[in-house]
Formats: sequence, structure tokens, C-alpha cells
Amino acid sequence: MNESQDDLIKPQSMSSRRRVREIAVQALYAMELSGNSLNLVLGQFLGAFDKNNPMFQFASDLISKTYNARQELDAYIRKRSNNWDFERIAIIDKIVMRMAICEFLHFFDIPPKVSIDEAIELSKMYSTEKSSSFINGILDAVLDDLKKSQQLVKVGRGRK
Repeated sequence: MNESQDDLIKPQSMSSRRRVREIAVQALYAMELSGNSLNLVLGQFLGAFDKNNPMFQFASDLISKTYNARQELDAYIRKRSNNWDFERIAIIDKIVMRMAICEFLHFFDIPPKVSIDEAIELSKMYSTEKSSSFINGILDAVLDDLKKSQQLVKVGRGRK
């Protein structure tokens, strides 16, 4: 790992969910390009963190659940991007959408609006100028589908 990567993942930077999402995008992108195993990438990106820190657990869960459910998550994206060739969607955009949909389905305390807002911000940081509106549209449509099919389960502050 080079020095700039070390700076990106210092334990003290693990203080907010936004920063965790940034690390998750980087880890998932690294896996996508390298083909390295989930355990190897988790070790590379999270190895220096305090395992008792709740943000460590959130990072580990977000990366693992998104990676393990990517085929299921891609099915939601494919359904709502029917005017697009799925293979031509930018890898970063797919990863950001997968993460948001994973939060819809597997992180019951995170409000869907927060997941969408965070996905838009991540796309502004890591993707193209037009990605944020594309991602917003797809995620809004997926969220509507999940609500209609009663697959969206949220508790506590996640209901907002």
C-alpha cells in the first residue's frame, strides 16, 4: 500500500459514516479491478482499525454485504436501467448504486433518503458530472419498487 492510501484509511478518519462509505467505494472498486478476495481487501482497507469501533463494523458489513449480494443488487439496477447497456454503466456508478440498495435492504436503521443522498455525494466525488442525476433516478425507482413490494424494512430512525 502506498503512502497516500495509508493516509486515506488512518484509524482516526473512521469517525463518520460518510468516510466509511468512501472507504467502502474504494475497497469495492479495488476488488472489482483486482479480483482479490473479500478477506484480503478487508484486511488491506480495514486492518488498521479498532475492531471495537462501531464504524469498523459498519464498514466491514457494508463492504461484505454489498460484495456478497452484488448479483441481487445488479438485478435491481438492471430492471431500472433498461434504456442503458448495463455493461456500459461506469464501474463506480454500479458500486455506488449497489451500496445504496444494500443499505435499503440490509441496514434497517438507515433512512433511504440518507442512502440516496450519500450515493449522490459519492458519485460527485468519484464519478462523472452526469452520474449523480443518473444514480438518483435509478435509486428513486428502485426505492419505489421496494416500497410497493413491501421489501423495505426500516426501524427506528431508518423510518424517516
